[in-house]
Amino acid sequence: MILVTGGTGLVGSHLLVHLCLKNERIRAIYRTESSLEKVKKVFFSYADVTTLFDKIEWFQADITDVPAMIPAFFGVKQVYHCAAFISFNPRDYREMRKVNIHGTAIVVNLAIDAKVEKFCYVSSIAAVGESLTNDVITEENEWNKELDNSGYSITKFGAEMEVWRASQEGIPVIVVNPGVILGSGFWDTGSGKLFSQVYQGFPFFTEGITGFVSVKDVVNAMILLMNGTTANERFILVSENKSFKEVLFAIADAFGKNRPSKKINVWQTAIFWRFSWIVSKITGKEHLLSKYSAKSAHTISKYSSEKLVKTVDFQFEKIENAIQEIVKTFPKK
Repeated sequence: MILVTGGTGLVGSHLLVHLCLKNERIRAIYRTESSLEKVKKVFFSYADVTTLFDKIEWFQADITDVPAMIPAFFGVKQVYHCAAFISFNPRDYREMRKVNIHGTAIVVNLAIDAKVEKFCYVSSIAAVGESLTNDVITEENEWNKELDNSGYSITKFGAEMEVWRASQEGIPVIVVNPGVILGSGFWDTGSGKLFSQVYQGFPFFTEGITGFVSVKDVVNAMILLMNGTTANERFILVSENKSFKEVLFAIADAFGKNRPSKKINVWQTAIFWRFSWIVSKITGKEHLLSKYSAKSAHTISKYSSEKLVKTVDFQFEKIENAIQEIVKTFPKK
């Protein structure tokens, strides 16, 4: 039996499809019935929902609730821990600590008790150290707690520490650090907003550079690593280092829409995130742009996945090709 936490998120839902295609016995954690609808849509974009989705043993629980989670580990041999709280709003920091660090500690403890054979954790490039010399970032770069890290970065790094603890307790672990993950089915959150906004005629772009990867590459790499002999290693998962401008232009071209035409400079985002912060304080509404989102929009960070390529002879999909496939599944109105 394979256990997947965060089965209703972007990575988790696509991972479930690929595991089902391999006829694996799967148990997946979910919190609400409504969240299952998006997963069904992801399955439908691959194949017939009735023949794949119904293979999954769905288990309703909150990963921070120990008594509720204990039965989820009965008979489990592998764990894919995909659950996470993603936010760059400082207001969400306590909740991120609860889910990302405390929740991971609970999952790790239960995996140790269940004596699972292997454990895979989906981290992020946000938990990989920055380059101080503008070199390409690899798994060897150390995360620096002295930097002005986002709450998300802090909690993902903290979660990794819990996973490495499992390796010290005898559980073989794999940690993957994907870049910005592009995939279908979640158009109102995360990278899905890039597609929704461009489709609606979003006019702005920035020229910050980061690593991008398709969700299919992420889950294929995870499965390969979990089914191989490699253990107690981390792997950066990045297909290509691209600017946000390049990615937004590629999305616009795939949709047949006008490309964003207005470049946003650093000083403009600096003003806007501060204004957004004031509005949020007054109204109590969500930030339109946080300090860390503004920073990442202009930061130039390049990542290497050479370690993965050499370890399992992995071939990444080109980002332009991934975007074209994703656009085909977008619910055009």
